Amino acid sequence: MAHYVSIHPDNPQSRLLQQAAQAVRQGGLIALPTDSSYALGCHLGDKAAVERIRALRGVDDRHHLTLMCRDLSQIGQFARVDNARYRLLKATTPGSYTFILEGTRELPRRVMHPKRKTIGLRVPAHAVALALLEELGEPLLTSTLIVAGDDAPLTDGWEIRDRLDSQLELILDGGYCGVEPTTVVDLTGSVPLLVRAGLGALAPLGLD
Repeated sequence: MAHYVSIHPDNPQSRLLQQAAQAVRQGGLIALPTDSSYALGCHLGDKAAVERIRALRGVDDRHHLTLMCRDLSQIGQFARVDNARYRLLKATTPGSYTFILEGTRELPRRVMHPKRKTIGLRVPAHAVALALLEELGEPLLTSTLIVAGDDAPLTDGWEIRDRLDSQLELILDGGYCGVEPTTVVDLTGSVPLLVRAGLGALAPLGLD
């Protein structure tokens, strides 16, 4: 049974963030609110938890997982970012964007695309997600909380508890998050390539 935590969406309580961080460090799989929708999250280095995310989502290792970071410096640690890419990231983060970038050696191979050696990265514009990342002191490996067979993300904490109570260790209920996903942009080529239009505006990327 998942530990169910109601957390303030704008001023998250420190003790509740500590509980969530502890669950992640102990190998748990959690649900957390973000600026686009709820996400599944686990420790980057936990192989079993990563496989649980893929099983719950119904995706294989070719589906990009997303490394959720608290700032640009963390993105630069785990992905190859030149000056042009850095300027684009600086103009759009934090925000509802996911960027596909080539991973560095800091990343376990199992979390990257098996052929392209790429991963999704983002800095969320959500107080709970950012505060949890600050509490953890490291990025969180995440994926949109869409259960295998569903067409849209789960949008409320109580709904997540009803559906996934036995499959998660902790649920951070920060209220309704919506269902529109992040805008996904591939930055591995010479120019940004739009993979999915979502919440993030296209104008800052020159893609409108």
